[in-house]
Amino acid sequence: MDKPTFTIRRAESSDAEAMQKIFSGPKAIRGTLQLPYPSIDRWRKRLAEPPEGSFNLLVCVDDEAVGQLGLFTLPQNPRRRHVGQIGMAIRDDWQGKGAGSALMSAAMDMADNWLNLSRLELEVYTDNEPAIRLYKKFGFVTEGTLYRFAYRDGQFVDVFAMARLRENSG
Repeated sequence: MDKPTFTIRRAESSDAEAMQKIFSGPKAIRGTLQLPYPSIDRWRKRLAEPPEGSFNLLVCVDDEAVGQLGLFTLPQNPRRRHVGQIGMAIRDDWQGKGAGSALMSAAMDMADNWLNLSRLELEVYTDNEPAIRLYKKFGFVTEGTLYRFAYRDGQFVDVFAMARLRENSG
């Protein structure tokens, strides 16, 4: 199979069905803080009225969205304007095929070259080894463990707090 060609674009309110599909898979639900059975209408509202400083990116193959990354900045917090927070999900049938790397590359470019963010943060479940490998590939390091961070599959689970620092910013 040929390596797919990924394109990155900004999510629009018309992408609600695609977002619902991305977050409907068991793997995507298990790896995020989303609840099962996402509503298209909820996604439509979230995409139509994004908070200031948020950037929702989609990774597409042949115009079909197969993954999402949210890059959230803190414009209302003067002491944390240098920080971005990342959350992402790849549709179950596209995990492990390069879509996550394409999204992370786009997010790093945006953070470094357009938003001048010197610190990027994320949380990842401690048992999500593929995601941890992806984040490490992009320079993220584990800063600590947050115990009993979320409730998933009938039990509390831990996350790693990870961050990427860019030294030459400004």
